[in-house]
Amino acid sequence: MLTENEAAQVFDTILSIPGMNELVRIDLKISRKNVLLLHHAIARGLIQNGSGPSVLLQRAAEENIEELRQLSADCLSRAGLTELNEKLARLGAEKKQ
Repeated sequence: MLTENEAAQVFDTILSIPGMNELVRIDLKISRKNVLLLHHAIARGLIQNGSGPSVLLQRAAEENIEELRQLSADCLSRAGLTELNEKLARLGAEKKQ
C-alpha cells in the first residue's frame, strides 16, 4: 500500500506527463438523470470534508478544479436542469436545518 506521500508523487508524475494539458473532444450522450447524478458526484467530490480533499485533488491546480466545476455547470445547463438542481439543493439545505 502506498503512503500518502508516495501516492502524491505518483499523481504528480501522472499529471506532468506530456500531453496531459491537451484538449480532447468528447462526444457524449447521456440521460438527464445521469447528468444530474454526474453533477452531484463532481460537486460532492470537490467538497472538502473533515478528512480533506483526495490526494489527487490536493495536487491539482485550482484552475483545474474550477474547470471541473464549470464542466459540471455546463452539463446541467445543456440538459436544462439548472433550475431543478437549484431547487433540489434548496430542499436538501432545508432538510439539514
